[in-house]
Amino acid sequence: KESHQVLDLENMFQPITKYSSRILTPEVIPEVVRKSFKLAQTEKTGAPFFEFPENIARLEAREKPLAGEHKILPEPPAEKVELAAEVISTARYPMILAGNGVIRSRAWNHLTEFAEKLSIPVANTFMAKGVIPFKHPTALGSAGLQNNDYVSAGFSKADVIICIGYDLVEYHPHMWHPTNDRKIIHIDATPAEVDAHYSVEVGVVGDIKHSLMRIAELTSPHIGHPMRALREALIEEMNQHSNDTDFPVKPQKIIWDLRTALDLEDIVVCDVGAHKMWMARMFRCEYPNTCIISNGFASMGIAVPGAIAAKMVYPDRVVVAVTGDAGFLMNSQEIETAMRLNISIVILVWNDNGYGLIKWKQINQFNRTSHVDFKNPDLVMYAESFGACGFRVEHTEDLMPTLRKAINSNKLCIIDCPVDYRENIKLTEKLGNLISPL
Repeated sequence: KESHQVLDLENMFQPITKYSSRILTPEVIPEVVRKSFKLAQTEKTGAPFFEFPENIARLEAREKPLAGEHKILPEPPAEKVELAAEVISTARYPMILAGNGVIRSRAWNHLTEFAEKLSIPVANTFMAKGVIPFKHPTALGSAGLQNNDYVSAGFSKADVIICIGYDLVEYHPHMWHPTNDRKIIHIDATPAEVDAHYSVEVGVVGDIKHSLMRIAELTSPHIGHPMRALREALIEEMNQHSNDTDFPVKPQKIIWDLRTALDLEDIVVCDVGAHKMWMARMFRCEYPNTCIISNGFASMGIAVPGAIAAKMVYPDRVVVAVTGDAGFLMNSQEIETAMRLNISIVILVWNDNGYGLIKWKQINQFNRTSHVDFKNPDLVMYAESFGACGFRVEHTEDLMPTLRKAINSNKLCIIDCPVDYRENIKLTEKLGNLISPL
């Protein structure tokens, strides 16, 4: 019945969780808890929910917890492995698209060895940054900014696209396979999703590590690096603004200084907005899970609580929350949580007094903006009101020393960095007129 502060939580959470339940008797608690953990850890991993009513919580529970089972992924079918090896061997321009499933299965070393042995270039989704070291000669960087980019030129050239640990929600196939005429090999722990632009030639389902090893053993290596020009063009663009002094700070310069200030195994948690697109494209990663980017549902406000969680898991690493001003304000109350728990993170706010990504899209589509500008509080004073340290970048030359000061302080620090998002439209225009380097 309707009552004060009563909601049907089981049905509310059902569409957004893997499992939603309500505990009605104490006897079922071990089963519900074990099922929740089992489903949470099963591919695709995700969050279950169960409601624990107060009246049930008051009752005595006699049952013991149920033991968990050791999860063992199946071996890939031999006939599928052989067929995949044959398709890759006869391809002229194969290319790999690596997704977050490679990270979840901890198969990044196997992916690197696979790409190196067979000389096949690798693009990664936003959620798979670092899945192959960017310094590796086969690495092409991230796919997903827009249809026309250096990586997109690789997809246009490829005749066989090997999708490894890839999920359609990471980067929809109609963006990278609009012609629907390439051969797709699907390598994952779960079968491929059905989609008109993801028609699978060969599906190799099983342990990703074993699949890559088995296929590599049977595949003839390719010669040379036919897509190296794409990598070289991206590296040249990454290096272009290393010494830029214009103010407000260009996105490319912020990324250059941040990458320079951090160790390779330090962690960046990226919020959602225009800064996410720049970070995904231009922030170099050498290790997996060192640049966490929210994609799929892509909800704003992840950076600050995500950085707190990352620092709790890896207290010995520097953790930076990279966020726009809007995403920062959505969950900035969690600064109190971090201060109370003595968790030292750096929050780098790209400040443009607006919804930068929405503005970018509005200009591209309507050539004008609407209701995307707002005024921020004084972020330095805001930080100090929590007892944290606040810094404001007044000149581009101040950014690097400010980052180093915040990182070395071992305190929670907020850096207010004005960003020049006029670069967004310049990038759109550049990619719109991009001539493939291949």
